[in-house]
Amino acid sequence: MKRIISVINSFFSNPKCVFALGLLIVFVATFLETIRGRNTNWMDYYDSTMYFWSGMSPYTNEYVESRHIYFLYLPTFNIVFAPVYFLHHYIGPFVWNMGNYALTFLAVWTLPEYFRKYRLQIFLGIILVLEQGLFSCQFNIVQCYVALFGFSLLERGKYFWAIFLLTFALCSKVYGGIELGLLLCYPKFWRNVGLTLCCFVFWLLLPAVALGFDGLISTYQEWMAMINQHHSDSDFCGILFAYGLKPLFLPNYRLVQVVVFSLLMAMFFLMHKRWNRIEFRTSVFATMMGFVILFSDCPETHTYVISLPGYMMCYFCVWKNHTLWDKVLFWGLVIFMGLMPCDVFCPVAVHDLINGHFFVDIYIYFFIWLTIIYRTITYDYEKNTVNTPVFTTA
Repeated sequence: MKRIISVINSFFSNPKCVFALGLLIVFVATFLETIRGRNTNWMDYYDSTMYFWSGMSPYTNEYVESRHIYFLYLPTFNIVFAPVYFLHHYIGPFVWNMGNYALTFLAVWTLPEYFRKYRLQIFLGIILVLEQGLFSCQFNIVQCYVALFGFSLLERGKYFWAIFLLTFALCSKVYGGIELGLLLCYPKFWRNVGLTLCCFVFWLLLPAVALGFDGLISTYQEWMAMINQHHSDSDFCGILFAYGLKPLFLPNYRLVQVVVFSLLMAMFFLMHKRWNRIEFRTSVFATMMGFVILFSDCPETHTYVISLPGYMMCYFCVWKNHTLWDKVLFWGLVIFMGLMPCDVFCPVAVHDLINGHFFVDIYIYFFIWLTIIYRTITYDYEKNTVNTPVFTTA
């Protein structure tokens, strides 16, 4: 038994073995979903891109009724997805899923030197939710690794490329755009604001190559109408919809979002003297990505892959000591959000009761998010010093 445990530990301590195993799982999952015709998200991407380049709108009730799925991404998505669109139906899903898996691994593995020692642990911390998203060809994985690449590029002073990627995230599915708030923590702020506006306009106008400028505004209006319809159509996996909180939060969801965001901004500016610390920037990154998912109008379980890397970066790298509370939340997340949604590990009826009805997984992440905020406020910067570049906020 000890030898078996030793072999398992050795396997999961080797990044190449972890990467290969994950890639194999992605391949098998993609194969099973494709041959069974269950890769509905992939077909949604394919059909919407076909509509886009044919001058038709996927933001209509006719599209929803004919395909039984909403297309919620901005038209910029269809521009970027075009190279994959031209691949065969049986090749495209593999390129999409395996490419996104590899890019997520690369995004973690190219994190700055401060995270080097724990890169494998960070990746292992997100892999269960990552695989869930890849199983259904989710676009949230793209938002996840774009956010990570953006953070790494900002830390390395590569501001243009960071902004270019983050504005793409903003102009395709909104989530990643919140990370642009971190620009306040880095040098040349006003120049970066100008770059942000230029890149934002570029991505926003890029769909005009197919729609023309006349059709661009009406397309964005149709997208907004579809977002509002989708929000009112069903419940989602966010704190606004959580058991016990829904009657209070959901009817006032815009007010809740504005109040929470305002409190976070106040905290951020009150702690401006810490902006030059990588520990603080990492914690703010985790807080921002957690907020944009937890308080979103329409998050799903696999959407949390966008916010998990920030938490894992804090847990393994910033927090020097793990309390019992930290460990309970960490393993609770692994069990309830990582393992329980997989029917291989948990019967569907049990998952539907625990997570679907009582929102246990969402509450666990909500308490994790509150812990990140608490740790950010109480972190001892004098005691925990690291040799990292010191930025000014000029």
